[in-house]
Amino acid sequence: MYDQATGSDPASHHDPSDPGFRIDPVLARSWLLVNGAQPDRFAPAANSRADIVVLDIEDAVAPKDKAAARDNVSNWLTSGNDDWVRVNGFGTRWWADDLDMLAHTSVGGVMLAMVESVDHVIETAKRLPDVPIVALVETARGLERITEIAATKGTFRLAFGIGDFRRDTGFGDNPATLAYARSRFTIAAKAAHLPSAIDGPTIGSSALKLIEASAVSVEFGMTGKICLTPDQCPSVNEGLSPSHDEISWAKEFFAEFQRDGGEIRNGSDLPRIARATKILDLAKAYGIHSSEYGDDPDHVPAPSDTYHY
Repeated sequence: MYDQATGSDPASHHDPSDPGFRIDPVLARSWLLVNGAQPDRFAPAANSRADIVVLDIEDAVAPKDKAAARDNVSNWLTSGNDDWVRVNGFGTRWWADDLDMLAHTSVGGVMLAMVESVDHVIETAKRLPDVPIVALVETARGLERITEIAATKGTFRLAFGIGDFRRDTGFGDNPATLAYARSRFTIAAKAAHLPSAIDGPTIGSSALKLIEASAVSVEFGMTGKICLTPDQCPSVNEGLSPSHDEISWAKEFFAEFQRDGGEIRNGSDLPRIARATKILDLAKAYGIHSSEYGDDPDHVPAPSDTYHY
């Protein structure tokens, strides 16, 4: 379901680094929101570097335009596309109509806004069985219940709605201020055996700013990030991918391990094998070719214990 390349022959070879290739949402880094009221943006988004495209019929759309945006999304999805959709929150007057429309499409998944209770996920899952749901937690009330939300059948992944959370709580955007909230997302996801959480968006298109923001996400164990424009996606993908040093370390570790006979030597080998395997598997999944990094003969230190993969 998830190894699609939009508008392409599935029998042909596709590089995961190609524009328009969709990554398995378990591993997806960049989650690109696209205004549902602007259908001219759908195709460019589908051919962007976004890992997942999310057509937005919630916050991006004014109440008077909700019906038109819903029709735009329906037309796109019934034309052979299977992107994701951010739907209005449970309890709003648009939620039921959003889900009724999606029930007749090939939607890849939904991002459910303003999740504050397990019931929000449960009722959505009832109407869209077998459709993965990203629970977008955006309020203090939702954060207080995040452990239960994560453990709810139907929750596929958690996402942090930073803008609304700051508006609800009065918090600033300093990473230290939001450290507790981000930690709660990561701990809840891990405890519920979910993929790591998706961090909220960063305003602006500065590559340096996006790399710095992605580094914050990595530091808190988050492996995805919401993007607001297609040009944010390459920087976010880079920031949330294994780095040059990490890939070089993984290759060097396996080379040394094989030179020593390929037998467990001490108690640190098993976790290092798992870590190195994950790094190289992710590099392959993301289409990061060894030629991009080259072979560094110098010793590369192991990633720190905070390494999020």
